[in-house]
Amino acid sequence: MTQPTVFVLYGATGDLARRMVLPAFHTLAEAGLLPAKWMLVGNGRGDVAHDEFQRNVHEALDGKPSRAFLDRLRFAGGGFDNLRPVIEEAHRELGTRAQLVHYLAIPPVAFPETTQALGDLGLAKGARVVYEKPFGTSPGGFRTLDRLVHRVLDEDQVYRIDHFLGKEATQQLHVLRFANEMFGAMWDRHHIESVQIDVPETLDVADRAGFYDATGAVLDMLVTHLFQVAAEVAMEPPASFAAADLQAAREKVIRSFRPLDPAEVVLGQFEGYKDIKGIASRSRTDTYVAARLWIDNPRWRGVPFLLRTGKRLAQSAQQVSLVLRTPDGPFRDLPARGNVLTFSLAGNGEIDTTLLAKKPGVALGLEPASVSLPLASLPDAEPLPAYARLIHDVLLGDRSLFTRPDGLAAAWKVVTPLLENRPRLIPYPPGSWGPPKARKLAAPHGWLLGG
Repeated sequence: MTQPTVFVLYGATGDLARRMVLPAFHTLAEAGLLPAKWMLVGNGRGDVAHDEFQRNVHEALDGKPSRAFLDRLRFAGGGFDNLRPVIEEAHRELGTRAQLVHYLAIPPVAFPETTQALGDLGLAKGARVVYEKPFGTSPGGFRTLDRLVHRVLDEDQVYRIDHFLGKEATQQLHVLRFANEMFGAMWDRHHIESVQIDVPETLDVADRAGFYDATGAVLDMLVTHLFQVAAEVAMEPPASFAAADLQAAREKVIRSFRPLDPAEVVLGQFEGYKDIKGIASRSRTDTYVAARLWIDNPRWRGVPFLLRTGKRLAQSAQQVSLVLRTPDGPFRDLPARGNVLTFSLAGNGEIDTTLLAKKPGVALGLEPASVSLPLASLPDAEPLPAYARLIHDVLLGDRSLFTRPDGLAAAWKVVTPLLENRPRLIPYPPGSWGPPKARKLAAPHGWLLGG
């Protein structure tokens, strides 16, 4: 069990806290995975009483929290002015040994001010600080933020969150590969034709229009989630599964990502986006991106990694698919994409294998077949939502599933050509699969979802 903890949630009344962080914290409490002594201090620009904040959390979590949970919540409004006294009060209740965890569920533009304030208020020493993504909104912005963070904090205090790394099925990528020779043996360019990392969404952005219009699909998803998942697929075997070795393996392969060619990227914006309240009338923000990524190392040279995500698309999914090459042999005219290994990252996760089998009967006819393994069906499975898993790791001090500055610096180098020479923004109708031009990126066989 971890030591007593004061958990300070910045942006506690915002959309991210309401949708992700507070539910995750409540899940940990219900599962008995929080310290015996803990307190959550909400911070925001508004100034509300402790009991009002408790009522707001109770409503945000659909009335699920118990009175015992709510009694551990405090609020320090008015920015930073009232923060230190409330934290000191929490320490008096929990004891001086209580660790301090700061969670920045705020827009990235506020990271520098908040980080500097932690140092100025004496709240950084010995604390752990969780930064939401994106960590910087441009290559230069990343470097400036990174320098500031390291003036205030040591690297081992910093937890840059990317919740896709906390998903059960994302972690299965390296487990399935390194624990099973039948999969590990085929994990290279000699056996894999292409990799698709596809995260279409039916959702729009009305609930967070201001944040989204300042970022867009490239910054919100491509340079963060999709690059990190690509690194999980592509990394070389780590020396061990210790945090430093696992992080090093991910960051090393990102350095082998070839800088994106803008000619191999399609950007789109769904029709009606600029009519949303809070969106600029002349906004050039991308709500869709599809890209072909190449990895210049011996294992993956020549294998396209096809990355796609967007808002208001035809279907919501989160999947990673390894499309195997069509085998040479006595069979002729085998269907393309007859062998596919797919990891669904949604929910508790699922692994699906598509293969060709003989159709029972006197003729030698082949038929595609699928085998599925819902991860929650494994004996004694106790899956945690990604945010809950990552917050639990922060409390334990486990940085395995968090990003490092060297890998983020490399990721920004990969996306820089695209940011400097953005392709023309293509409108697409809501409910579609985005700009038809993106189909060419996945030629000759197309996207597994939506063709």
